[in-house]
Amino acid sequence: MTPDQLLERAVGRDPARPLLTYYDDATDERAELSVVTFANWVAKTANLLVDGLGARPGQRVAVHLPAHWQGAVWLAACWATGLVAVPGSGPDDGGGADGGHGGVDIAVLPLDPVSRPGYHADEVVGLGLGPMGLARRDVEVPAFVTLDYDREIHSYGDRFGPRAGGDPDRPALQVGGILHTAGDLAAATADRVTRWPLPPGSRLLTNLPFAGLTAILTGLLVPLATAGGTVLCRHPDHNRLASRVASENVTAVTGLPPDVLPGLARVT
Repeated sequence: MTPDQLLERAVGRDPARPLLTYYDDATDERAELSVVTFANWVAKTANLLVDGLGARPGQRVAVHLPAHWQGAVWLAACWATGLVAVPGSGPDDGGGADGGHGGVDIAVLPLDPVSRPGYHADEVVGLGLGPMGLARRDVEVPAFVTLDYDREIHSYGDRFGPRAGGDPDRPALQVGGILHTAGDLAAATADRVTRWPLPPGSRLLTNLPFAGLTAILTGLLVPLATAGGTVLCRHPDHNRLASRVASENVTAVTGLPPDVLPGLARVT
């Protein structure tokens, strides 16, 4: 199943299941998105892409966000609309883009801190990454940002169609200079489900931004495929992680050093 079909199936089977639980230990923020809440954000963002930005299938979207739940939303919205996501990490996660993207049609960047893209983009979308997508009053929007996501997104509907993400041959993701189709992502997801020690319903803790193939598989696609969930920790405080594992029923971990949470299964 393509990524878009995985999300549609999850909505149909278990819409209230916690899919993505987000922590920021620098701000004490916690946000929990059920499958249907995540799908609603994806639909809103897909509608913004098509109706607000005039995006067309096959166009390229640079998604350069830190380890944040909205990074997953943007990837899934690109796949629903038939766009090619070109992900990279935000400044506090090492910065920089995934190499080899050249020019893109749309760039998606955090507003705090924000820097002008070092490549051409027709549209630049700025995200404040505030709690539950609300606009942050302490963040200014620079002139080169053509769309303020936080102030625009809430006016878009939470249903999107027709969806273009069911075509397995459609290009969907470019990472490390390699272009993956939706079918390639489906095959990679199925492979990891087979190889990784993650029984159905597993909860996986990660601190990785959605910037590489493994991070995207572990943080989004495999949990969708296994009826599981992700606990995403930005700026993780290692002293808090053991209690978080217990409270969130975490069964596996990725991204953290081997000496952190050594008793959990690891996926790479």
